[in-house]
Amino acid sequence: MAVDALHDSPTAAGSGDSESGRATAPPVPGFRIVPLRGLPIVAVVLAGLVTVIATNTLWGIDFFHVVGGGMWTALDLFLGFVIGPIMGRLSIPARIEFTTRLMPKMILIMPTLVVCTLGAGWQLARHLGDLASTYPEHAWLVAAFIVVAVMAVIALGLLEPANIAVLFELKRPRPNGAVIARLMRRFILTAGVTGALQVATLLIMTRVATS
Repeated sequence: MAVDALHDSPTAAGSGDSESGRATAPPVPGFRIVPLRGLPIVAVVLAGLVTVIATNTLWGIDFFHVVGGGMWTALDLFLGFVIGPIMGRLSIPARIEFTTRLMPKMILIMPTLVVCTLGAGWQLARHLGDLASTYPEHAWLVAAFIVVAVMAVIALGLLEPANIAVLFELKRPRPNGAVIARLMRRFILTAGVTGALQVATLLIMTRVATS
């Protein structure tokens, strides 16, 4: 991955320079840590979520839950099982450029999907009466809540901090390759874990929906 490339470079790790004849780290393309053009889109999505919840619009709540959950599931599976292996085979400059293009977008996308899925999902279950202990599939629903809660903690407590830390490190004049390598390994590993948990969620929710 790009981080391993930086780790291999003495200059990136701060232990050498071009005057000593050692290789220098590949250049890091310019990028914004938070893509400002995406903020209005996030604002519109969250405003729509608040509106359908406040007005108790069932179809709107269901829309945000289904679409948010579907996109979250697809993203986790794609990151964990497709992007990770591909990045491991890219050239060093390509890894770095891909990281600086993907990670800023993830800062906005992941929290938005988590909030929409969980917020709308809870309201939907409350509206339909699925939270009652008398609900026939209550145990399965509780299991789904537990799995989704774990995924949310991983996404917001591990993935996002690692994502932000990588970007801040890449912004430094001489990025520390060892730090970036460690953070990126954690990012890809946790993405794979959440991908596996998403499969578990799909199994549980299809069981509930068809019972």
